[in-house]
Amino acid sequence: MKNILLTGTAGFIGSNFVPYFLEKYPEYNLINLDLLTYAGNLENLKECEGNPRYTFIKGDICNRDLVEFIFTEYDINGVIHFAAESHVDNSIKNPGVFIETNVNGTFTLIDVARAHWMDKPFIYKAEYKDSRFHHISTDEVYGTLNEVDLFTEETPYAPNSPYSASKASSDMIVRSYQETYGMTTVITNCSNNYGPKQHDEKLIPTIIRKALAGESIPIYGDGKNIRDWLYVLDHCKGIDLVYHTGKEANVYNIGGRNERTNLQIVDSICSILDKKVPAKENIAKESYKELITFVEDRAGHDRRYAIDATKIETKLGWKADEDFDSGIVKTVEWYLSKSDCI
Repeated sequence: MKNILLTGTAGFIGSNFVPYFLEKYPEYNLINLDLLTYAGNLENLKECEGNPRYTFIKGDICNRDLVEFIFTEYDINGVIHFAAESHVDNSIKNPGVFIETNVNGTFTLIDVARAHWMDKPFIYKAEYKDSRFHHISTDEVYGTLNEVDLFTEETPYAPNSPYSASKASSDMIVRSYQETYGMTTVITNCSNNYGPKQHDEKLIPTIIRKALAGESIPIYGDGKNIRDWLYVLDHCKGIDLVYHTGKEANVYNIGGRNERTNLQIVDSICSILDKKVPAKENIAKESYKELITFVEDRAGHDRRYAIDATKIETKLGWKADEDFDSGIVKTVEWYLSKSDCI
């Protein structure tokens, strides 16, 4: 059995990844280290409770003593690092928390892994020769795009918010440990995820929640900011592939090839809700679209992100199973199943 340390998997992406990974790999024990801040919720992992191959530990990735204890106590053979502060608005209000978690936390994890797995630079201990550190990052490290280009693995970093700057910094720390110490590392940069279990503050859950409650649906600026949307389970499958078969010292961009403006997103969701929970019956309006309200734009709001996923598609054979039209229906249906508004 191999013991894999997962960080931050009580959050959105990680809580979709854990049950998928547990079911697919019966030869793995998974140890989940999560501080359970506002975005972490053990309810997201209810289905994993009681599984003898899953262990939850509440704690901070910045706590070196705790991380060292976990590596020793559970004899960790690999790391998949999800944990991060990720909400841009929050990073603008309180950037220090993002530096602490995303930068110092990543440093602590990878430095403890190096000490546990390696005798000296470029020399792994025999029992850890197959161990690797997989760092989960974001397309926001690349900054903003014009109307036609795509982010590739060679795109220069140009982060524009404290959040993206902290993620870019953590990427550089991981890269430095590969180059300086010869650690086996991989990095994945993903586009905007959506799907079940996403935190209420994010765009898609906010649209659904506000619509069902008959409240104004806030859209920043003119609503024409563009994002590339990736269904969360497709992202999980990409992480799986890169962790197991990605070439070390490589970055792989994972994107859904589903560019949408925020206006298109809210329009799609309201149209689905109009069919499934008619606005006329729920909130006495002809359509949920009547609730759309434009609010002051966010500071440093990047205009467009879009990922070129050619590398992971051609080198590793990854392909998204969901396009946006299919994925958004599944997402809305999941939130409706959890809603007390119907």
